[in-house]
Amino acid sequence: MQDIQNTIGLTTITDYIRWGASRFVEAKLTYGHGLSSPLDESAYLVLRTLHLPIDTPDIYWRSALTKTEIEEVIAVIHRRIDEKIPAAYITQEGWFAGLQFYIDERVLVPRSPIAEMVENQFSPWVDPEMVESVLDLCTGSGCIGIACAYAFPHAQIDLSDVSEDALEVANINIRDHDASQRVTAIKSNIFSNLSGKQYDIIVSNPPYVDGEDMDALSEEFHHEPELGLSSGKDGLDITRTILKQASQYLADNGILVVEVGNSQYALAEIYPHVPFHWIEFERGGDGVFVLTKEQLEEFF
Repeated sequence: MQDIQNTIGLTTITDYIRWGASRFVEAKLTYGHGLSSPLDESAYLVLRTLHLPIDTPDIYWRSALTKTEIEEVIAVIHRRIDEKIPAAYITQEGWFAGLQFYIDERVLVPRSPIAEMVENQFSPWVDPEMVESVLDLCTGSGCIGIACAYAFPHAQIDLSDVSEDALEVANINIRDHDASQRVTAIKSNIFSNLSGKQYDIIVSNPPYVDGEDMDALSEEFHHEPELGLSSGKDGLDITRTILKQASQYLADNGILVVEVGNSQYALAEIYPHVPFHWIEFERGGDGVFVLTKEQLEEFF
């Protein structure tokens, strides 16, 4: 009741978006799970709490809320503040390459810039008409691989992860996207259970946070599974293994696409002679490289 008293005079969706953003600034929350500002996060949470799409035209933002809706919006805003929980876990939805995915705390919140590469069918690295198989390695929610199923409608897609919890979420998304005929979830510690398979594209957003950055993560990031974030002192333990083994699992003319985030500088220092092609993204983001099978065979 006190919370409602504190919002007397607020009536419209716009009012509560502004109020939520102000509370987020006051609480000194941090962002980085797909939404980049307190205003964006407040708008997202208010609209989804009201069961409205995130692209609701702003003309509807003038609509007045009912008493029940006000109570629900206030509760969501306070949960975001009190629990420091990413918005995606509150709504249990994440977005990747324009597609909606089920998300909970068993997997990371989708936010990889690789989405832009998927939307562009990994141009100019592959001929889309020739892509018959894709592996989403360290898949988590399955968002990258399932998005690839849309990008390459004739390809078979494997989603692999060592985490059974993550694969349960990936299977929910396979079902929700009606993709079971072309998308398969496989439990595998990197390539351990993929013997004999070869792919035109191996794409991976593996754990890559180094020890120093893990220690500095805000409370929001500690809601995510550590297994999906941490990868040794320099953040590259898993990436090293991928580089050493990937060529065996790539078809001729195949490519490896890996996100390593801030660990890209450590990677370039470790392998100064490897011709990593670092992708420049139109929508922002960095730390994603491409190597061909030929390059992997030559340098690893």
